[in-house]
Amino acid sequence: MESHVKTHQKEHHEDASPNPIPLSKYSNRVELKTLLGRSDGGAGLVGRRVVIGGWVKSSRAVKKDSLSPPPPPPEIFVPPPSSGGSHQASPTPSVSCTEIINSRMNIFRKLFDVLSGGGKTYPIFDKHDLAAGQNATSPPEYIIHFQISDGSSVSTLHVIVDSALSTVPATQLMALGTCIVAEGVLRQPLAASAKHLLELEAEKLLHVGTVDPDKYPLSKKQLPLHMLRDFSHFRPRTTTVGSVTRVHSALTLASHTFLQNNGFQYVQVPVITTTGIGEMFRVTTLLSETDDKGEKNHANEKDGFSIDTVKEAVKEKTRLIDHLKRSDSNREAVVAAVHDLKKTSDLASQLEMKQRPKAAAATLIKPEKIDFSKDFFGCEAYLTVSGRFHLESYASALGKVYTFGPRFIADKIDNTRHLAEMWNVETEIAFSELDDAMDCADEFFKFLCKYILENRHEDMKFISKRSDKTITTRLEATASSSILRFSYTEAISLLQKATTRTFETKPEWGVALTEEHLSYLTDEIYKGSVIIHSYPKEVKPFYTRLNDDKKTVAAFDLVVPKVGVVITGSQNEERFEIMEARISKFGMTTKEKYEWYLDLRRHGTVKHSGISLRMEHMLLFATGLPDIKDAVPFPRSWGKANN
Repeated sequence: MESHVKTHQKEHHEDASPNPIPLSKYSNRVELKTLLGRSDGGAGLVGRRVVIGGWVKSSRAVKKDSLSPPPPPPEIFVPPPSSGGSHQASPTPSVSCTEIINSRMNIFRKLFDVLSGGGKTYPIFDKHDLAAGQNATSPPEYIIHFQISDGSSVSTLHVIVDSALSTVPATQLMALGTCIVAEGVLRQPLAASAKHLLELEAEKLLHVGTVDPDKYPLSKKQLPLHMLRDFSHFRPRTTTVGSVTRVHSALTLASHTFLQNNGFQYVQVPVITTTGIGEMFRVTTLLSETDDKGEKNHANEKDGFSIDTVKEAVKEKTRLIDHLKRSDSNREAVVAAVHDLKKTSDLASQLEMKQRPKAAAATLIKPEKIDFSKDFFGCEAYLTVSGRFHLESYASALGKVYTFGPRFIADKIDNTRHLAEMWNVETEIAFSELDDAMDCADEFFKFLCKYILENRHEDMKFISKRSDKTITTRLEATASSSILRFSYTEAISLLQKATTRTFETKPEWGVALTEEHLSYLTDEIYKGSVIIHSYPKEVKPFYTRLNDDKKTVAAFDLVVPKVGVVITGSQNEERFEIMEARISKFGMTTKEKYEWYLDLRRHGTVKHSGISLRMEHMLLFATGLPDIKDAVPFPRSWGKANN
């Protein structure tokens, strides 16, 4: 099959046309964005032969015999003029013109449906047609109309296929999610009412990848974003998630472009580290062992039921309920399935309760009782929460450096703004102070907003219709206006003056600004992005530089409407004595871990600052998505890691 694709594409590539259509490199096909992304919508490519590939987004079929020429009209008998008052009755009854037209209307309607190319009512397979097709030696043939997407753009291509070209039944060919590779000729739509300017009349089907409609989750009703999270391996096939992914890719490229153009060197920092702050994931190969495996197996069973078996049954019953809801099953069936699921879930809970005491005794071991010298690295190790620690060593040699990678936070929080694994763009700049870092964050943020508007216009247009119609206006305003800067102390003063708002956390000097505080400042007071700096030293990391007042540190947050903090930054402490004193508060064991970090202050210390952009939060701001779990391909959050 692949050799056929390459042969056909080679013939196309050697076409005598002065301007051959560019092929998608490494895949021997033409991407749809190449055809549909032109200023003329592809109209200038009519008559060209191409090979395209993609997945079925929608389909409809028309029987071939509905396009056959109408039979000859019945004869109309016209009686001769009467003579002599006598008249002989005609053996053939007369037929009026109205009756003739009515007898042909059904044919005209079917012909119009075929030629209309995009109407909302289509002649789909009838049940008796399917039954006949399954039993007959020559099943009925159809002209099938597809909307195909290959993920290269929002747009889909209208593809027309004769079912006789396919080796699989037409019903399987038409299923949503089916993968098709077709060769054919581009043409203008036959129907004047068609919304598209270009369509492909397939002459060969080079590949068909079928789906099982009963098990494929995207084959029935349109699923909301929160339900698609259970099918994260399929959700990029939806138009919305596909657009968000292309915007995400553009933001990544824009980040590298901005930093490279401004003299930053890219540095890879480790994911596994021995230093860090906050709640961290521990990395270890030391697994606990139970004293009595037989006793543990007994705890896993109750009345002959294994807890693993019951949990698997819960998953299966949950999938059944989802299937019933998508397939328009009657309410009684759904209610019965939900009741059955509840009984199974209760049984699983009982088994877990019985197991929990012994499992806890076996697995919850205090870190101080573990001999980490026998672990893989010979010491305690964690997944990193920040790359800026290691960037400092390279900034002290190369001047301006940056990195981009995953960061892990083990906070047991489940909300719309938090993930256990998030990707950050982080920089470190030598000979730089707080104001320099804020300037960098300001320009970087605006560059990203402008880049998305200029390079992902079609995706942003589509997303704005689905999530937030104001996102384009908001990005344009952000890219062209200045970002107000003020201190934490000023922010607290503004919050304390609020008379129309009651905060769950009272705004007092020294408390960390919460999501509701930041939302009030950006959404209600300033109605735009702001930078808040000079926080109390207690609410920021120990490595931030202590200000002259000894109460605040040189740290800042860039806060945006509807999302919150997108960029954090700080000038880090370069003075050895102050850094050593702050680390000492963590205890001797902790200080030993940071000896390499203190060495950077002992030998050739320099003032330096940096920023950290939270990529997923930036994507939320750019797309208007309400939940961060929809901003990453495979979200990891507290209690949730599907695949």
